[in-house]
Amino acid sequence: MRGRTRAMAAAVGMAAVTLVAAACGGGGSGTGSGNEGGGAGGAGGEISLRGCTPQNPLVAGNTAEVCGGNILDAFVSRLVHYNAKTAAPENDIAESIDTSDNQNFTIKIKKGYKFSDGTEVKAKNFVDAWNYTAAGVNGQQGSYFFEPVEGYADTQCGAGKDGEPDCDAKPAKTDKLTGLKVVDDYTFSIKTSEKVSNLPVRLGYTAFAPQPDSFFKDPDSFKTKPIGAGPFKVDSVSDTAITLSKNPDYSGKFGGKVDKITFKIYNDPNAAYNDVVANQLDYTDIIPPDRLVGNAYQSELPDRWLKQPQGVIQAIAFSPNDPQLKNVKMREAISKAINRDEITKQIYNGRSTAADSFVSPVVDGYKKDACGDLCVFDAAKAKQLYTEAGGYKGTLTFAVNQDGGHQPMAEAVCNQLKNNLGVKCAAKIEPDFKTLRDELNNRELNGIFRSGWQMDYPSIENFLAPIYAKGAASNDARYNNPEFNKLLSQAAAAPDTDQANKLYQQAEALLVKDVPAFPTWTDDAVVGWSDRVANVQVNAFGVLDYTSITVKQ
Repeated sequence: MRGRTRAMAAAVGMAAVTLVAAACGGGGSGTGSGNEGGGAGGAGGEISLRGCTPQNPLVAGNTAEVCGGNILDAFVSRLVHYNAKTAAPENDIAESIDTSDNQNFTIKIKKGYKFSDGTEVKAKNFVDAWNYTAAGVNGQQGSYFFEPVEGYADTQCGAGKDGEPDCDAKPAKTDKLTGLKVVDDYTFSIKTSEKVSNLPVRLGYTAFAPQPDSFFKDPDSFKTKPIGAGPFKVDSVSDTAITLSKNPDYSGKFGGKVDKITFKIYNDPNAAYNDVVANQLDYTDIIPPDRLVGNAYQSELPDRWLKQPQGVIQAIAFSPNDPQLKNVKMREAISKAINRDEITKQIYNGRSTAADSFVSPVVDGYKKDACGDLCVFDAAKAKQLYTEAGGYKGTLTFAVNQDGGHQPMAEAVCNQLKNNLGVKCAAKIEPDFKTLRDELNNRELNGIFRSGWQMDYPSIENFLAPIYAKGAASNDARYNNPEFNKLLSQAAAAPDTDQANKLYQQAEALLVKDVPAFPTWTDDAVVGWSDRVANVQVNAFGVLDYTSITVKQ
């Protein structure tokens, strides 16, 4: 499905997203327009949303988790915008993205597109931002996403004695990617080290956003007042709330209708849910597990809820610091000792479905039952493998974040591991996602930990490379299999989607064999809102569509 030369419009077919369009909710499907999601509403007004604590300041290249990413989606624009219904890529700041060989790309951007500080977005704002994010010395979470660009290796610092980058002792050769060139104010080029067939689809991810000139003069100032080119602008950032207002200089076609959005930071999803029920908060993207039982939330939020498929998968990963978890039989035992069907029914009441792949079923390339026996509950086999692995000495901890409502699940998993393996297991409940992420980044956790993933762009590759490739920002298990990395490179260079998917599926099979983590369940988006708002829609990524929601008149 790929011609010799194609612009961005042709990349839509390449994405081949298989999202289920149908959804159910008290106010409509949430996948269309009109009165869906709570009735008619008009422009203007203020809304409040459940937020959680971002791990890092709201800099596009340094945000790799949903707490910050959901906010960035409201005030950042990129070359590509993903369609809210299908996730298909559509040009945004990009006028065109052309290539004749999937290795040399020419990007033309639209003239007059502005940042919220009033300055115009130019080609150098992309090139400078991408160089900054890629450079190892800057320690940005999104650096890995620039690995395909020519010259990336030279921007990375050498490894120290602990195997981690040491930019002081072994500085990078350069802080510039040789594969990026500014052609003129509205044109730049990308050269990749190898062919990358789905590069245009990736360019809608947050790490590829441009930065204004002021960012490079004082990056620290963006901790409290980040600037983007999206439909909203950031007014204030605090530990309790992050407030945005409509960007008067917004130049794109995906603008929002409300005047102000406040993300209220909640450490307890139950508190956020109760505030929505009481109309003290306008939107929550988490329904507490106990309100899913018997679909209680549907009666408590009549005509104010929505459920639909999304590109999200949950997994449990193994700490690379824990020597007792290096035995593959031990890891297999833990996976097979978990009754996924029981947990999805008793804890999530059908909101979740037992996973049979490391890849979400909503994207092209998903292979049914790819996980094989690894994901099949078998208490007897699990006990046998556990015994052969020598058992686990001491207490196995399972780390999750409380602000995501994961404690009941963690306790249920531990109970199953106790009953089926005889292992001592304790849920380790961190107060928020930031704390959990910091502990993972600092290598402070042993045992197992929750490893959820919300897709960045609609591709099977996004469920594999950013999580399990060597050096990837979200590779918390520190998985490193040269054959896996080789297959990823071959798949990226494949001439068509079918060939690429087969190679990605071969790479997934290595994950099943090596078990750095194991998938548990896929989640539907289940959200609720107050009676103040209308036209509530959730996009294919499970995030509120900020362009649609309105305040009732």
